[in-house]
Amino acid sequence: MKHGKKYQDSTKLVDTAALYDTTEAIENCLKTAKAKFDETVEIHVRLGVDSRHAEQQVRGAVVLPNGTGKSVRVLVFCKGDKVDAALAAGADYAGAEEYMQKIQGGWMEFDVVIASPDMMGVVGRLGKVLGPRGLMPSPKAGTVTPDVVKAVQEAKAGKIEYRLDKTNIIHCPIGKASFGVEKLQENFETLMGAIVKAKPAAAKGQYVKSCVLATTMGPGVKVNPAKFC
Repeated sequence: MKHGKKYQDSTKLVDTAALYDTTEAIENCLKTAKAKFDETVEIHVRLGVDSRHAEQQVRGAVVLPNGTGKSVRVLVFCKGDKVDAALAAGADYAGAEEYMQKIQGGWMEFDVVIASPDMMGVVGRLGKVLGPRGLMPSPKAGTVTPDVVKAVQEAKAGKIEYRLDKTNIIHCPIGKASFGVEKLQENFETLMGAIVKAKPAAAKGQYVKSCVLATTMGPGVKVNPAKFC
């Protein structure tokens, strides 16, 4: 794959083979943010587990102390008084069957889906649409809950979901380049703390195999995984 001049220039600013401590890795990562827009800083963590086995799945959600820097559109499936409560808490959309029908018709103008437990019969019919996009509500992620107000507030505050992909890697944003080192480090340590805490009992050997930070347009910068093992 051929990279552009800015990317090639960024690779000269850091040693992409070296292992850095967290602060130095973030500092080096930010050096590579050369785009005209505020680049997202992402973390990519490879774990020593096998996602093919249910007992080795790693999945959860955490509220980043400084948010993600991204505005999220929240859809809540609920009924009765919870509709008004969800909207008052900041939800962009709240309702029941009418939104199921809109989604079945191709509407996808939302980033997070929350559902009260009594609505999962409705939401379950959307599994083939929401599931592949990572939008299906789940109790483990805190997006199936009777307390839709709290769930909306957390989503708007910067709650993110982390989960293994098929290659046993977790990919998550931890903020924007404009956040600076301190805020990004707080978000990084909060997320990594949650991932380490979620270590399955069935996991054997080294848990965190590698950890890489990267801006939207920049090369990866490796964080020494030793402190998380």
